[in-house]
Amino acid sequence: MDKTTEYTPDDIRKMVKDEDVRFLRLMFTDLLGTVKNVEVPISQLEQLLSGKLMFDGSSIDGFVRIEESDMYLQPDLSTWMVFPWGDEHGKVARLTCSVHTADGEQFAGDSRNNLMRVLEEMREMGFSDFNIGPEPEFFLFEMDENGRPTKKLNDQGSYFDLAPMDLAANVRRDMVLELEKMGFNVEASHHEVAPGQHEIDFEYDDAIRAADHIQTFKMVVKTVARRYGLYATFMPKPLNGVNGSGMHMNMSLFDKDGKNAFFDENGDDQLSQTAYYFLGGLLKHAKALTAVCNPTVNSYKRLVPGFEAPVYIAWSGANRSPMVRVPIARGKGTRLELRSVDPSANPYLAVAAILKAGLDGIKNQITPDDPIDRNIYSMDGEELKLDHIQKLPSTLHDALQNYATDDMMKDAMGPHIYQNFLDAKNMEWTAYSQNVSQWERNRYLDML
Repeated sequence: MDKTTEYTPDDIRKMVKDEDVRFLRLMFTDLLGTVKNVEVPISQLEQLLSGKLMFDGSSIDGFVRIEESDMYLQPDLSTWMVFPWGDEHGKVARLTCSVHTADGEQFAGDSRNNLMRVLEEMREMGFSDFNIGPEPEFFLFEMDENGRPTKKLNDQGSYFDLAPMDLAANVRRDMVLELEKMGFNVEASHHEVAPGQHEIDFEYDDAIRAADHIQTFKMVVKTVARRYGLYATFMPKPLNGVNGSGMHMNMSLFDKDGKNAFFDENGDDQLSQTAYYFLGGLLKHAKALTAVCNPTVNSYKRLVPGFEAPVYIAWSGANRSPMVRVPIARGKGTRLELRSVDPSANPYLAVAAILKAGLDGIKNQITPDDPIDRNIYSMDGEELKLDHIQKLPSTLHDALQNYATDDMMKDAMGPHIYQNFLDAKNMEWTAYSQNVSQWERNRYLDML
């Protein structure tokens, strides 16, 4: 992304006048990663800039009880952006907000605030920035006459296909153009492996901005898709028998001098000891991290062998079957790629948990096992055991059990988010466990 612009209230007032902005869309994210917004007329601008714009937090997932409902939206002025569409009644501008309590304190249940808290811990340890380059994938389905998604994909293309197999080239092009109007530096867009599956990659940014951009990206993709009569979904595994959608996270840690803390020209494979310890933390806490990075029942339909998603807790610089890959770039571009994350994750929580796990590795000097540079999927049980390779959780229930017993996750989430997330996801698992699926009826009804 372009370097973040720090706007003042007077800058905002001037841009409102110059752009003839009539409405403000104030965006924030609930516990489960859903973007919420309050749209107000421009007459409320001064109320917003003074931090006095109130909303009812009791109706938002994971926020507060009804007797504690009064909350305030505190805008991050650097996120100001005028939408490039929908100006028939006047232009609409967006500001991403953090949530504050009635007494003006940052609300501990706001996942964006929580990420800021973990980043402050990072700075106290002597680092300046944690950069994230996400790779979100999505599917495009045709919609019915009522605007609901069908099970019919928009094409039958595959990886890097061209038209006529890839029927979404124009759709993706429009998505890219809209994203660029909104300040994104798009690096590539292409058809993914599965029919109807697509990927648009944009440039890395610092942790907060990257999470903000993921939320904006999802909104743009869904908005543009609807223009074409298509429904864009970030559901990890919407169809049987094809690859699911991931959101690989490329990450780099920088020191106070602005140097990549993962790079050491004289280190083993030119990786620093900091990089190895950070990697060790990711691997040690992998099972607990999965609950936050793969937070839905459906996420675990993607994390199965045979569909390119990682299943095993291991790392490598040479192959793509382990959970963590170290791309070949060195110098400022040295990074780790966590391949298990999927786009159903709340990006603020996922990045906070990933960073906290890595920092724990640095604090406790956790050394990872040797890299696995062969195809893990072809290894038998004995080989996996000899190389100390464990599997990621296979269900949301298993992931939650690991989440609940890992003290690092309590620190990463903070008490409010930690417990509310656990309660919400246990309820989701219980509801799923009590549901009798069509597969079960097909399998057992006639034979038992």
